[in-house]
Amino acid sequence: MDGFGVMIDRLCGHHKKDAARLTDAIGKVIQKVWTDDHALILEFEDGSGLGFSDEGQSCCEARYMSTDDDLAYFAGSTLQGAELREGPDMPGREEHNTQFLLVATSKGVFTVVNHVEHNGYYGGFAIRVLERNV
Repeated sequence: MDGFGVMIDRLCGHHKKDAARLTDAIGKVIQKVWTDDHALILEFEDGSGLGFSDEGQSCCEARYMSTDDDLAYFAGSTLQGAELREGPDMPGREEHNTQFLLVATSKGVFTVVNHVEHNGYYGGFAIRVLERNV
């Protein structure tokens, strides 16, 4: 079940703005890329930046991002695109949903996993693409 924050995000129509931000960044050279547990951040050589984050927080659910990829390897590559894919539900005492963010670059693709751990009422994802000041 999608949480209230996720449903509100869908109603607000942010997706067109997010798509435009991503489209504007395609072709830019990535200077630095990292995760801070709550966001994937890309800094570009032209001084601009993007952040991908799950803005669906409703209550006390835990939302975080993880990756096993060496993000430093992708510095100096050109951003080619990004897409979301549904992931499996993880076994455990509570609900644990996953969604994959695949980022395509001139050096290949890296994957960031979005996680939400909840009690059954706060699921779903609201991944946003936000401009970041570098």
